[in-house]
Amino acid sequence: MTEHCASPAHKEASSAEGVAHDAPAAPEHPSAQNPDPGRIYISEVQRHQARYRKLIQFTSSSTKAAGAMLLAAIAALVVANSPVSDAFSHFWHTDIGFVFGQTQATMPLSHVINDVLMAVFFLLVGLEIKYEMTVGELTNIRQAALPIIAACGGVLAPIVIYSIFNATNPETSHGWGVPTATDIAFALGIMALLGNRVPNGVRVFLSTLAVADDIIAILVIAIFYGQSPSLMWLAIAAAILVVLVLMNRAHVYALTPYMLVGCLLWFAVFMSGVHSTIAGVLLAFTIPTGSRVDLQKFMTWSGDRVREARAAYVETEPVTLQKDYMFTVTRLSSVARQVVPPATRLEHMLYPWVYFAVLPLFALTNADVSFLGGDVLAMVSSPVFFGVFFGLLLGKPIGILLFSFLTVNLKIANLPDHVNWIHMLGAGILGGVGFTMAIFVANLAFPEAVLIADAKIGILSASLLAGVIGFLFLFMQAKAAERQGISYVSASLDEVVRQTAGEEAADMADDVVLGCGDEDLVDDVREVLEAEGGVAEFVVHEIRDEAEAEEAEDVTGTRP
Repeated sequence: MTEHCASPAHKEASSAEGVAHDAPAAPEHPSAQNPDPGRIYISEVQRHQARYRKLIQFTSSSTKAAGAMLLAAIAALVVANSPVSDAFSHFWHTDIGFVFGQTQATMPLSHVINDVLMAVFFLLVGLEIKYEMTVGELTNIRQAALPIIAACGGVLAPIVIYSIFNATNPETSHGWGVPTATDIAFALGIMALLGNRVPNGVRVFLSTLAVADDIIAILVIAIFYGQSPSLMWLAIAAAILVVLVLMNRAHVYALTPYMLVGCLLWFAVFMSGVHSTIAGVLLAFTIPTGSRVDLQKFMTWSGDRVREARAAYVETEPVTLQKDYMFTVTRLSSVARQVVPPATRLEHMLYPWVYFAVLPLFALTNADVSFLGGDVLAMVSSPVFFGVFFGLLLGKPIGILLFSFLTVNLKIANLPDHVNWIHMLGAGILGGVGFTMAIFVANLAFPEAVLIADAKIGILSASLLAGVIGFLFLFMQAKAAERQGISYVSASLDEVVRQTAGEEAADMADDVVLGCGDEDLVDDVREVLEAEGGVAEFVVHEIRDEAEAEEAEDVTGTRP
């Protein structure tokens, strides 16, 4: 749907002719600028609430999450090539754990990050995959066919390129899995810098492709990069997984039991020889995505409780003495917390910790490539470096674009709305930003520190170039859209629950639509959203003068 939005000058002229509408009141959603639109908090805590909203806004930003990981990677490289590099390395290999009498359970700090904290990252990845499979882009197989098939191409082409350089070398040939994965946080963080000048279809394509990439990477890790599995521990892990599934089928909606049993699952998978991070994905698929509350009945019930609370409240008495009021609002609060599905609650809870703590720690621990005393020329001329570097930088976009082109031409799927092949090329190049997942696989693929270092240099350099080149391709398209006054708005109804990473784009969309100052436009947007199931994309064309407005109205038949 295309809507035309007048520029400030044109709105002023239209107002003089009596055709402009009064600007609609903005929906009362908390923001960093207006953290308490309903003025429900006491004046003494308004500043605290504003700081809290700013923190929430900051930790929900994919761009800032990518920035945090980039800073951590740069810090690791700087420290690894400084006089304190030995102390830095020694610190990450310090044993931590539990000691009880003669019993000890310890693990190097670097292994805690790679095996324990990264399992939490994979738990979040699993929740995002489950979201896409239940209510997201992977529910409609025809709609999801393009990014899924493109992801397969984005895995196969890097394997071919890596094998060209390493197939005949038994010491390095098994590293083919390193250049196959896309770092969704970095890729989407880079794309978020372009704002609403890039169609949402590009973001959806890249995020769905990255999710499909993650599924393939998880299978690769589980099948090809574990140790020889212990059948006894695998059987125990399977039994624990059955318990989790039975808990789901028995409609257990509390998160605590899942977390406790999930810890047992992690330990069993860890002891089995399969990489322990797989436990996070398995746990995610057992956590319920439905609500334990009947949402239709809750609307009536909550309204009744609000009326009861209003009737019981006595303004002149201290609130702690008002037993009926406290009992009613406590009931309302307890039930309201259970309305949000457990999987959604956990995803929102984990997002800031994973992207602003776990992944920066992983980068700080694993991006520490030292060039001191080493032969840099030998590093950048090794077959591992070439295979990883060209696999990510060339293999990813070639595979993604080739398989996308075949999918569209064979009429299996169409390009997303408002998306052209330059957009697809930019997204394909951003698919070469491997970083987190690529480094993770490199640590599993190579036992020798030298080969891991070669792979890391290839990953870091290819990811940097892919990020810059992919951004430039999309930036050129964004500038062309900006010159035409075009913005792409992905809007949703207030009741639609977005993933944490999607809230940033939703807020941007609200600003654009409401900034048009046209109440009829806002009503039209809501009407389309209701018809499209709650989420839709709009092309907003900014009208800069009267002649352009008349031309737009004549050509499109829509209101300027």
